[in-house]
Amino acid sequence: MRGEPGEVVKPNGDIASKYSDIMGVSKSDIENGRLYAFIEQWMGTPYKFGGLDRDGIDCSGLAYLLEQQVYGITIPRMTSKQITVIKRKYEEDLKEGDLVFFDFDGKQFSHVGIYLQNGYVVHASSRRGVIIVKLRDPSLYKYFSRGGSVNDAMGSTGN
Repeated sequence: MRGEPGEVVKPNGDIASKYSDIMGVSKSDIENGRLYAFIEQWMGTPYKFGGLDRDGIDCSGLAYLLEQQVYGITIPRMTSKQITVIKRKYEEDLKEGDLVFFDFDGKQFSHVGIYLQNGYVVHASSRRGVIIVKLRDPSLYKYFSRGGSVNDAMGSTGN
């Protein structure tokens, strides 16, 4: 990955094309090269509870590594703690890098993803591994609980 965490570098053209197609946006809307290079690296990695490497990663591990490597922000490792470091936002105000939380299996804030743009999120799905999906995908959206940006108190870049 080019650049330093927190620095926005232009994406590779092939990556910009791929992710603009996936999310239905213009290629010029794919601006954060570090973010999409990170996603490209992890895409398809299988889900593994407690995992933190290419052999398997869980949802909070993906959020933890993405925030650290892309934005230079250290957040807690566990979903239950990640929810405590966000400033809550309305869904329509979500921005790239914001965290989105879901209540799976009747447990509050048991799953986390990272908001991208145009209503899309990247997350580590327990069935499909690391994928990009629409937040409003009916199978996911019914569990949507809360979203927000990482608090400045955590050393955020204020995204």
